[in-house]
Formats: sequence, C-alpha cells, structure tokens
Amino acid sequence: MGFDVLIRGGRVVDGSGNPWFYGDVAIAGDRIAAVTPPGRIAAEQARTTVDATGMVVCPGFIDIQSHSIMPLMIDGRSLSKITQGVTTEIMGEAWTPAPFGGQIADPFDGALFTHEVAEWRERAQGWRRFRDWLEAMVAAGVSPNIGSFLGGGTLRRYGCGMRMGPAAPHELELMRRVMAEAMEDGAFGVSYALIYPPDAYVATDELIEVCKVVARYGGVYITHIRSEGSRLLEGIEEAIDIGRAAGLPVEIYHLKAAGVENWPKMPDVVRRIRLLYTSYASDDLPCVDRGGA
Repeated sequence: MGFDVLIRGGRVVDGSGNPWFYGDVAIAGDRIAAVTPPGRIAAEQARTTVDATGMVVCPGFIDIQSHSIMPLMIDGRSLSKITQGVTTEIMGEAWTPAPFGGQIADPFDGALFTHEVAEWRERAQGWRRFRDWLEAMVAAGVSPNIGSFLGGGTLRRYGCGMRMGPAAPHELELMRRVMAEAMEDGAFGVSYALIYPPDAYVATDELIEVCKVVARYGGVYITHIRSEGSRLLEGIEEAIDIGRAAGLPVEIYHLKAAGVENWPKMPDVVRRIRLLYTSYASDDLPCVDRGGA
C-alpha cells in the first residue's frame, strides 16, 4: 500500500489518554492510514517522508470557542492558529454572519475588523441560509476545518431586531423555523451570550422554545449565562432549567465567579450542577483578571 506522507520517529500522543510512545504515522489522502512502531513502514512506501525526531506527533487541536469568523475572511491561511496545531475551529459565540434576512439590516453589525472585509460584508447579504456562509468560506479557501453554532444574537435580530421585550408569537415561530433550517444546514446548536444585547432581551421561555428545536436535531445549547457575579447561582440554575425543559445538553462558556466576594460561590455552583443536571460541560476562566475569550 502506498502513502502520501510518512511521519517517522516522533513521540506519538494519540489522544486516547494512554502514555506517549515512539512511532510512525502514515497518511493517505486526508486520512491517517496507519500508526505503527518505528521502522515498520519503509520510506519507499510514501511519496513524502517527514523526520519527526525530537518532536511530538498528535491529532490537531480543536478550538471549541473560536473567534475566527472575521480573521478567516481576512486571511484564510490562519497561520497563527495552524502553526500552534489548531486544525479545527468551532465558531458562533452569540453571533454569526448568517443567515441574513428578517429584521437584520447589517449582517456584520457590531463585528470587529469590518473595514478589512468590505467585499465579504456585501457577499453576506446574500447568505439567506446558515450553510451559505460556511460554504463560501470553504470555497474561498481556509486552512482549518470549520464548523459553527448558530449565534443566538443573530437569531434574535432576525426575528425581533434590537427591540427589547418578549418575542411576539409570530416572531418566535419565525425564529424556530430559522433555527430548524440552521440545524439542517449543519449547525451544532445555538449559542446565546445573555449579558449582551440583543441576547439579554431573550426570556427563559423563549430560550426553551428555541432549544426544543435544537434538541430535535441532537444539538447543544451553549451559553454565556446572565450573571457571573452577584446572581451567578441564578444564572447557573437558568441554564440547567433550559437544558432540562428542552431536553438537550448545556455548555456554559466563560464559567467563573466574577469579583472576590463571589469566589466562595464556585463550590456551590459545582454541587448544584452535579445534583441537578448530568448533560453539562463548561469552558472555565482560571484567572484572576477579567477578559474576553
């Protein structure tokens, strides 16, 4: 059997949790075809041989909370991530540039670096389906594998614009339909950042109704909860209530207790989650200083 690439002599960390070992890795096309002890595969069996002596060979890292929507439009090579071993980027924290429509006037409203992607901004006005954005990125050429959640802020603006208050029945039904279309297009679920507008205007019952659609497709609800400080416990309980009522897993991103006075609450947070809900995960901020992801 012939291989395209043979990586020889590296320390293989295979992601299984087992200790690393010296080995060779053979690649055929875009697949890992073989992982063997050193020297089992002759160099002549591969078109290209890479000497990995003194290096680590491991699966690509997955950035599960990527903020690369705009950077990938600026430069699809993503050199700063690829050279660190990041090969998959999962985007969609609260905002996505698609779908465009409904009450959204500008698909890039509030996004950073928009002055560098004027052409993309114009193209985005034709992205009527969630998949249109991802397909456009792949067609333009991006180095990493990409995927995304549907941004809850995008969904809310689609149905209600930036208006405060609960969604009207017809607005909620529209958002549920758009959510279903996004799941059919490959979205991993929906993501809300409930401390930022317009997500902050979304009531719990609206979140549950949207998440019920996500649940039908086996998706996940990820959330920046409403409070990380004085109402941290209430924010945690709301996230758990949504997951239980809609019947889907919950991921809390930026889990932390903001403010020294709230640090003692974290053990109670963990206890409540373990007691009340099992389909839960979080991305933690293990630092004293605050900041974005």
